[in-house]
Amino acid sequence: MNNLAFETPWALAGMLLMVLPLLRSGMQATAYPWLEMLPADPLSQAITLIIRLLSMAAIAALVLGLSGVYLKEQKVERIGHGAHIVLLLDRSSSMDNTFAGKAPSGSDDGRDAGGRATQGAVAEESKADAARRLLSEFVDQRPHDLIGVAAYSTSPLFVMPLTENRDAVHAAIDASATPALAYTNISKGLSMALSFFEQQPVQGSRILLLVSDGAAVIDPDSEQALRVLFKQQQIRLYWLFLRTENSPGIFAEPDDPRDDNAQSMPELYLHRFFSSLDIPYQAYEAENPDAMQKAIADINRLEQLPLHYQASIPKQDLAGPCYAWAALLIALLLALKFCEAKTT
Repeated sequence: MNNLAFETPWALAGMLLMVLPLLRSGMQATAYPWLEMLPADPLSQAITLIIRLLSMAAIAALVLGLSGVYLKEQKVERIGHGAHIVLLLDRSSSMDNTFAGKAPSGSDDGRDAGGRATQGAVAEESKADAARRLLSEFVDQRPHDLIGVAAYSTSPLFVMPLTENRDAVHAAIDASATPALAYTNISKGLSMALSFFEQQPVQGSRILLLVSDGAAVIDPDSEQALRVLFKQQQIRLYWLFLRTENSPGIFAEPDDPRDDNAQSMPELYLHRFFSSLDIPYQAYEAENPDAMQKAIADINRLEQLPLHYQASIPKQDLAGPCYAWAALLIALLLALKFCEAKTT
């Protein structure tokens, strides 16, 4: 009853008319000289009671319709399988090269209307194209997730907040097809991606999926700020590193101790930084689109925890059903009236 409301509550005064069927039967009265001559008739008494109740119900339905009765908007808790996911995409210029470190041959060919590589062009697609194609498939496989998109190069790029609108997410991923920039500022990109979770309730997994083919040095002040943000937001971090052919990976240790520094091996040091955050963290190294697809499939398999979320049920108008019930009851009463036998 707490969810019921009325557009014109004053019309509820018409409920007083419900007493009329109790005062008058509406049936033709027949005089008898002596009532004791009539035998008891429980069936007729039951029918009379039913007719009175139907009349009262018809009046109540009509009055409720006139009052504009409706159900208020409600929040219902549901349980699905999904997560809150922010995709953080590297938009440095190296992402526009293939895994072999070359510009894609025939870069304008073999693409669909959305800018994604078709099946025949996968072998020559850039790392950015492969990321867009496989992330779009990843999004389609997770119907219950809230997904946001951010990017970074010289500065962080706010692309799409957390949303359940799959068309908007696909459009945000496809928007990363614009020409990339030369520099990488990963610390600002991480900060922006983490800010997506600030106004979101802690429900299910909170995932940051970083897709990049390189790294950059993070200064100590930014490192400290990021440590605090990662802990506060309770993030699960995945790094999908798209390694260019013949380049050092994120797990490669330097052969020369003099190269063991963040300037010479930024990917290794970024991996060490992520590993030191004391949060769930997993790094994947992909050297081709197939390896990238396997890594994304593994992330999809791992992140299937129950997700509690609030679904909104919009306002529901009940006046129409009330009028329908009133019409049905009045029609039934008219039918019963026509069945009434008249005495002469």
